[in-house]
Amino acid sequence: MRVNISKVLFRFRRLVLILIFVLGFWAPLDRIGGARPGTTWLFLSGLLASHHILPIAYSSIFVMGLAILLAVIAALLRTWAAAYLGRGVIQGKELHWERIVADGPYRHLRNPLYVGLWLHACAVAILMPPGGAVFALAATMLLIAVLVHAEEHRLTVSRGEVYIAYMRQVPRFLYAIAPRVAPGVERPDWKNGFLSEIYMWGVVITYIAFAGRYNAMILVQGILISLGISIIIRGALRPVAPQVQ
Repeated sequence: MRVNISKVLFRFRRLVLILIFVLGFWAPLDRIGGARPGTTWLFLSGLLASHHILPIAYSSIFVMGLAILLAVIAALLRTWAAAYLGRGVIQGKELHWERIVADGPYRHLRNPLYVGLWLHACAVAILMPPGGAVFALAATMLLIAVLVHAEEHRLTVSRGEVYIAYMRQVPRFLYAIAPRVAPGVERPDWKNGFLSEIYMWGVVITYIAFAGRYNAMILVQGILISLGISIIIRGALRPVAPQVQ
């Protein structure tokens, strides 16, 4: 029986991402010889200081400030996209190709959810050891590439020239400042958009509230709590079937 790898990856994408992040924090290659690696936050701060770009105190603030900015942009972008796409698609276990959403962020960018995920991964990676951060970002990028290829293939097959025309106008990963397509008839559901991305906002709140303590473990604990809360909320919400157009 032939196994469709992209279909399996999409179905279990959250578990795959959790595994990638766990391996990133564990970073076995950074622990060779019993070493206790520091965080990428500390590594980048030291790098800026050693090149006399910023004093170590300010370089640490700069790195965390950049991580917070990325986390906020990721949460905003994904919430905006989720409000238009719908919780049924966001939480679904199967690829959907019933409709083309070309409203909201999808007028500027074909894959706002995945771009948001990548930015979020960058923000979280500063708490990993350097080797683990490189692995997590590379693995996340590979996963995104596989999923995007599968989704675009299915939409091209099911929607044909309509989707091909959309792909020609709207960038895949680079956000276009000016919208590339005319607005459609979709109306955002901001409540469900926010609830779908409650984990992302939990990470933002954690970073803003506790970054000043310069304690990576507290931030990691906040990330885990945010993940737990999002799982509980997702389980409590009734699934919504995507609308077919």
